[in-house]
Amino acid sequence: MKRWLERRWYSAEPAPLALRPFAALYGLIADRMAHSKQALAIGLPVPVVVVGNISVGGTGKTPVTIWLVKQARALGFRPGVISRGYGGRAAQYPLRVTASTDPAESGDEPALIARRCGVPVAVAPDRIAAARLLIEQDGVDLLIADDGLQHYRLARDLEFCVIDGARGLGNGARLPAGPLRELPSRLATVDAVIVNGALRTTLPAYGQPQLAMNLVIERAMSLHTGDALPLASFKGQQVHAVAGIGHPQRFFAALEAAGLVVIPQPFPDHHRYIASDLAFGDALPVLMTEKDAVKCASFARPGLWYVPAEAVFAEADTAHVRKLLSSLPRKTL
Repeated sequence: MKRWLERRWYSAEPAPLALRPFAALYGLIADRMAHSKQALAIGLPVPVVVVGNISVGGTGKTPVTIWLVKQARALGFRPGVISRGYGGRAAQYPLRVTASTDPAESGDEPALIARRCGVPVAVAPDRIAAARLLIEQDGVDLLIADDGLQHYRLARDLEFCVIDGARGLGNGARLPAGPLRELPSRLATVDAVIVNGALRTTLPAYGQPQLAMNLVIERAMSLHTGDALPLASFKGQQVHAVAGIGHPQRFFAALEAAGLVVIPQPFPDHHRYIASDLAFGDALPVLMTEKDAVKCASFARPGLWYVPAEAVFAEADTAHVRKLLSSLPRKTL
């Protein structure tokens, strides 16, 4: 059913007629909840930057969050990252996430961010509790909320909406008739729309800046030893490509574009791996996303590699984002 829906959402066909009443009901409930939460939004003593999307599935939010952390640091901020920690099952919240935190507790993306960036990270279903933990314990002066666009209880200073260039907004309908959590008109209220990859569909023009972002993969890291190889070392080779992300085909296509002969091995988003998941009965290399790798470290072995993806922006777009960040108040804690 999920595969059928996704094919319909991103096909040229109109939204399924039978699902449109449910989409209308979903929209009515979601909008009322959003308005009530906005009215009671809680401000924090430091600026808040939200990264999110208006559609379900992976769009590249976490690489953007990591990129924003780097930009904020370069501007002299002490950033921290907060998240719901989707898929995690911590004994108590808020949970402080470190490089050694089990992703089963924190969720995949927060564990990845903590390991990659080395900045304070906290997760909780109540993101405000996570934010207060970092403010009180780590002295952060800027908070970046990964996947928080619809968490309206949290007041925010900047909003970035990430869109998958290949899939766009699908058929433009709300769940379950389409992939959207919010209407396309929501793009008019964010500070910038970030388009991940080449835009293959037409986006509604709402007057907001559209920034172009590409995910660049150039190296493979051994899950067993940590050694790095140029991704070009695998060019022409047959490899198993493992991806448990919102849009696995993006990863497979990127490897193919780099000249690898890909045997795709998709898994559900946030899949909890066991060692046998990566046993394919041959000696071919296994390449996975960095998000998958944080969950496979405990059974690392030779032949397992992960491929970090770096968000890359044009110089002018980087300057625009830095200007937005620089405009944020430097609040004294």
